[in-house]
Amino acid sequence: MADNDSQILMLIDDEPAQSRLISALAAREGWRTIIVGDADTALATLNSREGVNIAAILVDQWVPGEDSSDLIGVLKQMRPDLPILMLTASASPLIAVQAMRAGATDYLIKPIAPDRFLQALRSATTREAPRNELQPLSEKMSATLDFEDMIGTAPAFRSALAQAAKAARGQGHALVEGESGTGKETILRAMHSASPRAKNALKVINVGGVPINSIESLLFGHEQNAFPGAFERQIGALQQCDGGTIILDEIDRLALPVQDRLADTLATGIVRPTGAKHGFRVEVRMLCASNFRLSEIAQGGQFSSALLSQIGNTRIHLPPLRERTSDIPALTRHFLARIGEQPGLNHHSITDSALNLLASYDWPGNVRQLQAALFRAAVFCDDEALTANSFPQLSEILGECEDQSDRRQDGAGILLYTADGNLRPLEDIEADVIRLAIGHYSGRMTEVARRLGIGRSTLYRKLSNLGIDSAA
Repeated sequence: MADNDSQILMLIDDEPAQSRLISALAAREGWRTIIVGDADTALATLNSREGVNIAAILVDQWVPGEDSSDLIGVLKQMRPDLPILMLTASASPLIAVQAMRAGATDYLIKPIAPDRFLQALRSATTREAPRNELQPLSEKMSATLDFEDMIGTAPAFRSALAQAAKAARGQGHALVEGESGTGKETILRAMHSASPRAKNALKVINVGGVPINSIESLLFGHEQNAFPGAFERQIGALQQCDGGTIILDEIDRLALPVQDRLADTLATGIVRPTGAKHGFRVEVRMLCASNFRLSEIAQGGQFSSALLSQIGNTRIHLPPLRERTSDIPALTRHFLARIGEQPGLNHHSITDSALNLLASYDWPGNVRQLQAALFRAAVFCDDEALTANSFPQLSEILGECEDQSDRRQDGAGILLYTADGNLRPLEDIEADVIRLAIGHYSGRMTEVARRLGIGRSTLYRKLSNLGIDSAA
């Protein structure tokens, strides 16, 4: 039973099964859930004595009695500081735009992922969160990119891409490591698209989004009546993807017994569903991702050394965005172009002052957080261009005491001055300009040379003299 100090979540939903699930999930974090079935009851509850203690609201898009966006607007007028989350079955960005303009803090897509829901609830209700990280946004603008379409000229990033492109052409397992939001799944999808198995079966599994008691059956399968609740036989992903590829995101979140079982399957090529009397021979390529360096946590006994030896022969590290700030202008323009193609949104340019602001932030959520911040800014911008005023949270985080123009002189991601105020060497500035041009024109070297006003042979000579990889 929840204690009196539990935070209260008001769920506006008329689906009993979904309401039970959300209530159970919220209880894990110490929340008590009030369930109301329609808009009128919700408004009356918010005005009641109990409603004073409501700390967050979750609104189903199909709430009876009123349009959900209109209801969010009314709720926001009544309690301006109350976080409101939208739950929808649609992945359309138009729904997100409407909900956010009405006052929603975030939105979730059905079927609700437990970790995603709890993370959204924590972020929306933690007072200090805006100072440390912008509010997350679950909108998806997914697109499988080829390696040549990847945005970024920072040497560490280009090196990771080159390693991934080379590994993609092989048949072995691979591991991509990097902080959350650095683009690991995008890289893994590109690897699959460039691999000899591109036309074969593909299964993408985010371990963090699968209940702990379901992941083993999802991977290995089970026989009917293998355990209580196993009413039907289930074929696991390893068997389904025989001859194909499994992308396993957040592999570090697998339970250790499941890790050891997976290591044995990869070593022997035999998968045995839970409760089965015999196994099946499979040949599957595993492309895995982890937010942590698995070698370090394996040394502490928190990850299976046997599994690491199976998947870690090819190991790729993606740098965080704070280590490739010169890529922020190109990434920003790329994301704004994609955002402008979404229903309900306009095409926006961005001013140098806004780029200076973006380049000054550490981006703990990395590229994904940058995309979310641009999406949010585009939703509320009625002008043609985003400005520094389009990112009020960033301005609050960074403060007004620092003149951002001194951080990045031209908004193009090129530093002109060293930390002591002196000009950087011309050779270093020239190298940065060339890298920026290569990224801006997507590696089209003829166009790069033309825009820089030099010949192709001169360009390649400079690349050699400055030690710049032509793929960078």
